[in-house]
Order: sequence, then structure tokens, then C-alpha cells
Amino acid sequence: MADPVALRSDGLSALIDPLGAELVSLKDAQGRELMTDADPAFWTGHAPILFPIVGRLNGDVLRIDGRDYPMKQHGFARRMVFEVVAHDDSGARFRLTANDETRAVYPFDFALDVAFTLRDATLAIDVSVHNRGDVPMPASLGFHPAFAWPLPYDQRREDHRIAFDGDEPGAIVELDDGLFAATRPSPLDGRLLHLADDLFADDALIWDPVRSSGVTYGATVGPRLRIDFPDTPYLGIWTKPGAAFVCIEPWHGHADPVGFTGDFHDKPGVFEVAPGAERTCSMQVTLLP
Repeated sequence: MADPVALRSDGLSALIDPLGAELVSLKDAQGRELMTDADPAFWTGHAPILFPIVGRLNGDVLRIDGRDYPMKQHGFARRMVFEVVAHDDSGARFRLTANDETRAVYPFDFALDVAFTLRDATLAIDVSVHNRGDVPMPASLGFHPAFAWPLPYDQRREDHRIAFDGDEPGAIVELDDGLFAATRPSPLDGRLLHLADDLFADDALIWDPVRSSGVTYGATVGPRLRIDFPDTPYLGIWTKPGAAFVCIEPWHGHADPVGFTGDFHDKPGVFEVAPGAERTCSMQVTLLP
């Protein structure tokens, strides 16, 4: 297995595993870890890239042009080794290209590029999907980073919160066995989500759509994380009760609605990439003092 790729700036250091082009460590200038501890008692992921689907499909089946393909939750990219196509001290680019294994479950010719750039106290992640084929290609993209909860700044876990940039009126989506189901009242207090384990007793909190293009995560005092997601219309927030992480997940796409059995081209939240074109989704993580 290839070694993780190391990046460094004046304010942050990062490690990216070529398996899944996954960010597995993000530390501040003093070496304090900002990501999950990946405790196997809860979840061993760190920050998988979700492609070509986000969430679960009904029956774990991807239906395209009358054919059914098996597809597990969040797609296959997170389980595949990416090629390192560029790397210097502050940036790296990883690429996954279509092959016989991917075509067996997703019948399109694509290149998926994941670029990481460190500058000062900001990590930028840009994910681009290129359509190398001659037919329109439906796809979804998502980010799934798990940040330390609590952050490593000697503040109580129960004092952590997520502040949305703007008002988020309306309900949030409930999941039923991983599928979009009913809605329920939002747990927000104004623009604030006060983190507590019982929020996640029934799985993730999902905003469809999210109106904000960024949130700020941290305790009421001390350093915080700023997460910007200018290109993604959905947001999931998730943990397992008792775990030492919280996932803040910008998505362009989401799980199947309960009862949906249609073609992937027609699924809500899916975008289409024209032949020869590309689609990019970006996320930035900034450590605020």
C-alpha cells in the first residue's frame, strides 16, 4: 500500500492516503490533531470522498438506462487507490480513472481528480469529475470529513456547536434505513446547532437544501474550524453517540428517497456531466484563532 502524502504550511500539516484520496490527518502548527481518532468501536473513516453516489440507494442498486448495477453506500471511490499525479510541500493531486472494475458497476468513462492545497491556516479540497466518454454522465459528489469532537483546545465537549452562516428555515430530513424519508423539526437554535449525542440517535441531520455556504465549528471560546462549501446544495451532520468526532458533510447528491426505483439520471440531487466536460465541487477548512 502506498504511503500517505504529507503536506505542510505555516499553519497546518496534512496527510492524505492514496486509498480513496482520503485526508487522514490535519494538525495545527503545534501538532494537535483536528481530525477523528478513527476509533474502530465507532467508525474507522476519516474523510472519504463520495463518488459516484452519495448515501444509500434503494436495494443498493444503481439503475442506468434499464440496467441494474450493484452499488454500496457512498460509492466506490473511497475504496480505490488513486494515482498521485502531482505533489509538492503544500499541495497534491490524486486521480482515479475508469477501469474494468468501475465499469462493471458504473458504465461511464471518467477521471476523478482530488486536489489538496495548504496555504497558511487553510486546507482547500477541490474534487473534479471529468466525462471522458461520448454520452452524458450522471453523478454525485460528496465530502465526509470527521473532525475531532472536542477539538484539542481544552474545552468541554458539551460546549461545542456549529454556527450556520445564514438562517436555515424549515425542517430537516429523516433517514429510514439510510433512505430519505419524512421530515422533522430542525434542532437549530437560531443559526446554532448545540452538539449533543442525542441529536444523532436516529442517524444524520440533513439539510435539503442548505442555504448557507459555510459553517463555523468549535467551542464558545478558543480556536474554531471554518468550513466553506460554495458548490454543494446539501449538508449532512453526523456522528455516532459517544464517538470523539463529528462529520460535517457537504454533498452534491443524497440518498434515494424511500420508494424511488427510477433511473439514476432522474434521481433528485444528481448532476449530469456532458461529454468532454467536467464538474467541480470544493471545500475549504480554515483554523480560526
